Amino acid sequence: MKKISQSRVFLLLLLPVIMLWSCQTKDYNALVNKDIEEFRAYFSERFPDVELDDFADGVYAINENAREQWLAMEDFPPYSIAVEEGQALFEKSFSNGKTYKDCFPEGGAVRHNYPYFDEQRNMVVTLEMAINECREANGEKKLEYKKGDIAKISSYMAYISRGDPVEVKVASEGAYEAYLKGKEFFYAKRGQLNMSCAGCHMRYSGRRLRSEVISPALGHPVHFPVFRLKWGEIGTLHRRYAGCNRNIGAKPLAIQGEEYRNLEFFQTVMSNGMHFNGPASRK
Repeated sequence: MKKISQSRVFLLLLLPVIMLWSCQTKDYNALVNKDIEEFRAYFSERFPDVELDDFADGVYAINENAREQWLAMEDFPPYSIAVEEGQALFEKSFSNGKTYKDCFPEGGAVRHNYPYFDEQRNMVVTLEMAINECREANGEKKLEYKKGDIAKISSYMAYISRGDPVEVKVASEGAYEAYLKGKEFFYAKRGQLNMSCAGCHMRYSGRRLRSEVISPALGHPVHFPVFRLKWGEIGTLHRRYAGCNRNIGAKPLAIQGEEYRNLEFFQTVMSNGMHFNGPASRK
């Protein structure tokens, strides 16, 4: 039987350490920056007159007639009541005497911290998830994720965080894997119409779908939650994800499930360098 040299044994033992060191030192943010540049370049070429931060206004950044109507509506925004009610809920004491302020620093102006990748739990954490985890940690029941009180609380936290920069980090292998899953979901076709998020909000952005102009994907997450006239109330980003899936004949996934959280992670990374400006009004 052929003997293995001591030097080869040493190299075999050292290989896992080298692989681990390689993963730890890999610059994952540099990898995603290339995606960000390409993503942004696509929309800059498609809409050359629109500044980066203006994409946060969605369809109102690319359609002048719609923008004028929207700006008039912003004089008395329909989400203002939700913000006021969200503030009251945020400041209301739990049964143990604590409030959301005990979970969130800066008085709750922390929208810029979400979503983020939790290294210990190996998953993406969104603001709405953090709100419910705060409740559970203080002995309260979870809120419904799509609308209602959680959307109001999130709206208030978004409102007092307006102007904060989007700076989502992808600093580890786990975070990069979650990012790639979100990216795959964004570009993958699904449903009876065989459409993807990118199909609508990249390829067909700016075109009309019946009477509506399709919004560009760049900046989508930064203005949520939104008050949609169609809903008649404030709703979360994941509620919109579920609605988009239904529109193309695909089965809606679990609200705040892994797929939607990874999608939000990817889309928010694509918005790095912009500023949060939610909540917002939309049709």
